[in-house]
Amino acid sequence: MTLPISRGRPVVLLDLDGTLSESAPGITASLAAAYRDLALPVPDAAVLRSFVGPPLTASFRTHGVPEPLVADLLAAYRRHYDAGGLRDTRVYPGVRDALATLRAAGCTLLVATSKPRVRALPVCAHLGLDGLLDGVFAAPDDEASTSKADVVAAALASATDAGTDRRPAVMVGDRVFDVAGAHANGIPCVGVAWGYAEPAELADADAVVRDPADLARTVLDLLRAA
Repeated sequence: MTLPISRGRPVVLLDLDGTLSESAPGITASLAAAYRDLALPVPDAAVLRSFVGPPLTASFRTHGVPEPLVADLLAAYRRHYDAGGLRDTRVYPGVRDALATLRAAGCTLLVATSKPRVRALPVCAHLGLDGLLDGVFAAPDDEASTSKADVVAAALASATDAGTDRRPAVMVGDRVFDVAGAHANGIPCVGVAWGYAEPAELADADAVVRDPADLARTVLDLLRAA
């Protein structure tokens, strides 16, 4: 599904879960089932929702899963997610139009997600976003030692020829990890308020949009100012 990347165009990096797609139902249901499989107390709905976005192993550790069980819990989650949760997602209304507008304006559109690549690719295909994206950059399949900043760096490097200046770029995401990953790579971040951020989590974003109808205009304004 990856198209050739145009080298001379501005780059828009797009988070997946909570930015392009409303994916919490499938993810949280799969998480709850995995906890039950391992006879662990299932976190409440708010905690499970907070897992959407960052690497799951980091969230498991943050919320007290014993280290010897982290790998088993991740494997159980993947079994449930692959069996059905992966398809329990939809593109947010208005997002597809925003992507089409950015493409028409000459932008290269790259997904940059902490979701493992082996799952990010089929999700994008299931959502029917293939024709609007120029590439998908994701965590390794084992999620080992990969931060959002690493994924952003890889996506930016893909759109830059050796020895040339990096093209103007903007990150779009719904969590603080997207903001931090963008800023670590020296690019601005547009926070989207329709995703899974906690209150004030997007305080350091360079702009925040509350309606997908405003997304393309806000991204293009930041690209022009870059």
